[in-house]
Amino acid sequence: MNEPITIGVIVSTRGFFPAWLAEQGRTQILDRLRSLGIEAVILPDDATAHGAVETLDDARKCAALFRKRADDIRGILVVLPNFGDELGVVEAIDRAALNVPVMVLACDDALDKLDLRHRRDAFCGKLSVCCNLHQRGLPNTLTTLHTCEIDGDAAAQDILFFRDVCRVVAGLRGARLGAIGQRPNPFNTVRFSEKLLQASGISVQVVDLSEILAAATALGDAPEVTERVQAIREYGRVAESADEQKLRKAACLALAMERWTEENQVVATAVQCWSSVQQNYGTAACLAMSMMGESGRPSACETDVMGALSMYALQLASGEPSGYLDWNNNLGNDRERCICLHCSNFPRGFLGQEPEIGTLDILGASLGEDLCFGAVKGRVQPGPMTFAKISTDDLRGRVRAYVGEGEFTDDVVKTPGGVATCQVPGLQDLLRHLCREGFEHHVAMSRSHCADVLAEAFGNYLGWDCHRHEA
Repeated sequence: MNEPITIGVIVSTRGFFPAWLAEQGRTQILDRLRSLGIEAVILPDDATAHGAVETLDDARKCAALFRKRADDIRGILVVLPNFGDELGVVEAIDRAALNVPVMVLACDDALDKLDLRHRRDAFCGKLSVCCNLHQRGLPNTLTTLHTCEIDGDAAAQDILFFRDVCRVVAGLRGARLGAIGQRPNPFNTVRFSEKLLQASGISVQVVDLSEILAAATALGDAPEVTERVQAIREYGRVAESADEQKLRKAACLALAMERWTEENQVVATAVQCWSSVQQNYGTAACLAMSMMGESGRPSACETDVMGALSMYALQLASGEPSGYLDWNNNLGNDRERCICLHCSNFPRGFLGQEPEIGTLDILGASLGEDLCFGAVKGRVQPGPMTFAKISTDDLRGRVRAYVGEGEFTDDVVKTPGGVATCQVPGLQDLLRHLCREGFEHHVAMSRSHCADVLAEAFGNYLGWDCHRHEA
């Protein structure tokens, strides 16, 4: 779901250390990045001595190249095959002024190669580089081990982690979210501050629900409506009670919502999913939201814009469709398990199986089943799980979030809608944190483990208050 990423690479050396190590390290890191599907932007090997950045002149050349590719570069990887030159490195990063994540990868010394021809001292050089980055207010991502081998597994995992952090940071900065309709009046919990989001480069585009419903009605018998009806039939098991008219209404609504998101270059939406759409148009919005999420444009319920942002962040980190749920019920007496659910609009990929497409259960009982076709029902299949919620704290003037990991379980519960049973180590401590800090009952989830990526992106680079839940 996520596209390949491009990072800038700085290989550094210091004059009185073996320069051949820099030449070797340059070749190794480019091979490693290529094998991981990451494009590298790096000075030509003949642009500087040994293809490395050491002097101020080298730094200027590197910065100029990075500025030229600024629209492509999502992060900067610094490689220290030997001690490196901290001033050359930080001058290049500072002068490029890309405001992207940075990681410093320092190479191991071998105990039998500490002679003058082979010694690296990158262990020490990394401390100098990170000190200089800190002095200039340039945050950086740490590797798992202080030093490692470029060709080793630890380096590969660190680079992939860094790639995902870069993707989240780049995706959230400048993100355009869509609010389709107003929030349901009883839901004060979904209120948020557009101004606090704007300070992080995130904007919100709004549209009245009536405009979407008018656009859906205007589609009538257009050929694309018939095509979308077929796509719906292929998307899940359509309930026998759903006639052609209900399918066409749902198809028209989906097309109208998708066209608005495309025209406004919106990456995720929050939708007024009850009860105006049912009463004024005659169908539920859940199916349209589910299909948008499956195609890479997450959609949150009840006009929860911060929920849409949370879903999008999870998608960026994991590359998988995310779902939006309620922390809803205890699961018997197991205090580390709970039931999470919604009506629902879960994407098929989040469910992990083919969904049932039918009628909203709770709203159908109160509004009438004939007005509520379009629920995407199913049980989230067992597997890894990451949960996340971003919120604005208007009283403190901060964006804040929490993230953590657990598992989707195979517990059987008899409840309607989209259902997930979850195990979260230390769940009671998490719930105390949510209540104490005033977080909402909504939560975004992904079928992956990526909480550390989100915590690094939110806290270290976006400057948000982020609670990383751990048992």
